[in-house]
Amino acid sequence: MPQIASLIKTLKKELKAQGKTYLDIAQCLDLSEASVKRLFAEESFSLQRLEAVCHLVGMEITDLVQKMSSEQRRISQLTKEQEQEIVADLILMLVTVCVINGFSYDDIIKRYTIKETECIQKLAALDRLKLIELLPNNRIKLLIAPNFSWLPNGPIQKFFREKVEKEFFSSTFSKDSENLIVLNGLLSKASNAHFQKKMQRLANEFTELVQADFGLPHDQRDGVSVILAIREWQYSFYEGVRR
Repeated sequence: MPQIASLIKTLKKELKAQGKTYLDIAQCLDLSEASVKRLFAEESFSLQRLEAVCHLVGMEITDLVQKMSSEQRRISQLTKEQEQEIVADLILMLVTVCVINGFSYDDIIKRYTIKETECIQKLAALDRLKLIELLPNNRIKLLIAPNFSWLPNGPIQKFFREKVEKEFFSSTFSKDSENLIVLNGLLSKASNAHFQKKMQRLANEFTELVQADFGLPHDQRDGVSVILAIREWQYSFYEGVRR
C-alpha cells in the first residue's frame, strides 16, 4: 500500500539521520539482522514493532505520520514556467541552488558578493514561487521534498547542457573527489532497463546522503554534481558509414 511504503521510507530516513543501523534495530526488536532487513524489504511491520522502532529514534507513531504527511505536501518539481523564471536570472539561480543546499541568508551574504537588498529580493521571489517560506529576520524554511529534481529536459537542464556541460567535462577527473567512468558495450533491452533501475537506486542513495549531511556546517560540505547517463548512441562519424 502506498501509505505504508511512504511511512516506512520516512522511518528509514529518520533512522539514517540518527545513525541507527540494522543491528541497533535488531537488538531493539530482539530479532536477527536478516529478519530486520526482511521487515523493511517486505514492509511488514506490526504496530508493536513499528512503535518500538519509533521509540528507538525518540518518536511516536503519530510523530512519524505527521512527518510523512509534511514531506508529502512538499513539492518535488517546479513547473516549466517557474524554472524559466529562475534560469532567466543568474543571481536568482545562484540563490535557488544555495537555499536548496541548506544555506541561510547569512551564509549566502558571507559567501557571495550579493547585496543584502538584492538577496532579500531573490528570496522573496522564491517565496512567491513556493520553493521557500521567507520568515521574519530573513530565516528560510524549505518547501521542497527530499527527492526534489529539475524537470527532465526543462529550462534548468537545458541551461546546464548549453552553458555548463563543456565546463563540467573539461576536468581531468584526477582529484580524489572526482571520478569519470565511461563504459561501452552491447546490451539487450532488458539489461538496459535493469541497469537504469540501478542508476535510479544510486540517485536515491545520493539524495539520502545529502539529507543525512544537511545539518553539518557548510565548511564540512563541498558542492558536488553527479551525472548518471545511459543512451543508445554512436559517434556521428560512424553513423555516416553505418550499413
